[in-house]
Amino acid sequence: MTYDLPVLSGIKNLLIGLWVTLRHLFSHAVTLQYPTERWTMPERSRGVVVLLSNKETGELNCTACMLCAKACPCAAIMIERHRGDDKKWKIDSFSVDNSICCYCGLCEEACNFDAIALTPKYEFSTYDRPSLTYDIHRLQELGRDVDYTPRVKKAPAAAASATTATTEAALTPTPTAPKATTETPTNPSEKGESA
Repeated sequence: MTYDLPVLSGIKNLLIGLWVTLRHLFSHAVTLQYPTERWTMPERSRGVVVLLSNKETGELNCTACMLCAKACPCAAIMIERHRGDDKKWKIDSFSVDNSICCYCGLCEEACNFDAIALTPKYEFSTYDRPSLTYDIHRLQELGRDVDYTPRVKKAPAAAASATTATTEAALTPTPTAPKATTETPTNPSEKGESA
């Protein structure tokens, strides 16, 4: 008697699984024929990392501030830089190792200059692992056709607070002196006495 319950439960689960298989046997297949058919990727899907360039000049937006490299949790971004004659950082090399990149998007969030982005491109498989490390030229070439809208730069906090303070001061009416009024007693016993 003790073996009947697991056997009956197993038969029940087998019949449920066969029923699911039988239902899907006569429905239309959802398989894509991959090389000729491709899924359209969602707009904010995270694929390969690219470097963005200015559309008019073609220059990289990157200022070599290294915020993206510091934000990367798996150290996939490597940047070498030097100070130029104008005391600004210049990029010597910029590379992303896609074999260890976790595609988290923290580098894109950390960048203040719209210089790095994750795109919906995903077809970069290879048999050669070192070829998954992209240098600055390959990253820039992959990012040329990426459409982006530059972020609106926010005013610094001190300047913004000063601006809002002057705006609020201009909008608030100037206080006038209170009018002299006769005192009314607040104590109920004093009310009765004054009447």
